[in-house]
Amino acid sequence: MTEIQTEITAGLIRHLLRDQHPDLAELSLREVDGGWGNQMWRLGDELAVRIQRMDTDPEPQFKERRWLPLLAPRLPLPIPVPVRSGAPSERFPKVWTVMTWVPGLPLDHGSITRGEHAADTLAAFLRALHVAAPAEAPVDTGRAAHPKDCTAGFDQFFDSVDADAIGSDAADVRAVWDDAVAAPAWEGPPVWVHGDLHPANVVVADGTLAGVVDFGELSAGDPAADLAAAWVLLPAGTAARFFAAYAEVDEATVRRARGLAALKCLFLMLMGQNGDRGLPGGKPAWGPVGRTALDRVLSERLTRFHE
Repeated sequence: MTEIQTEITAGLIRHLLRDQHPDLAELSLREVDGGWGNQMWRLGDELAVRIQRMDTDPEPQFKERRWLPLLAPRLPLPIPVPVRSGAPSERFPKVWTVMTWVPGLPLDHGSITRGEHAADTLAAFLRALHVAAPAEAPVDTGRAAHPKDCTAGFDQFFDSVDADAIGSDAADVRAVWDDAVAAPAWEGPPVWVHGDLHPANVVVADGTLAGVVDFGELSAGDPAADLAAAWVLLPAGTAARFFAAYAEVDEATVRRARGLAALKCLFLMLMGQNGDRGLPGGKPAWGPVGRTALDRVLSERLTRFHE
């Protein structure tokens, strides 16, 4: 049976608030651009409503509700912190959460002009996040896995992106991936991993990183999943500075991270391609972002780790 999608409107959000959190119901409300699995609505000046749209699994929001209030105090960048829970109801059968608003412009609609500052900022954030996770932390969802466990996803993206978009770099992209698959596995304890760092999931202000959002893929796993952001998020020429600031990273982790960055770039390019073709969930702006990031993956090899 095909699920009937409830149209998410300002009227629906306000109705849900009046029913479950009436003290918030009269705050100003406006939809935030973007979002596929979940929609975001700005609520007043300091809050937002995160409401399931295409997602049918409530677990990512339950995960955010449990863990983000514990992680936020020790992280050096703002993250959204759940403050109220919305339960499924007759009017809307999915979960929703009221969270703190993280000011800034999503990077897929903005830019980083202070590259060295952003590299240092991202390194400090990930150093603080990447601590050993407790035994009851969410299990690895696949985003924080070894590249060898992600080969089906890589092959799907690689084969789905138009050959012209990858062009003469196809063999080099495949070589980066094969090198990551061959790299030794993470030998440390599973650490907290965001799991989905790409330009729509960070915000910028004053030319640098200003916050990190969407922790739906939060899990315990290999830090390489997040270290891929050195190429995916940061401007050209700053990956080496990022790794120097992050410190305590070995050659195998860099190899895995670089391969996972290539995987993320192909995903962004495919989403851009889907957007250009008007397909559901497509993001036209992500194509150029992904292609530019792929250029960084191929050109910034961090040879100092191969000495």
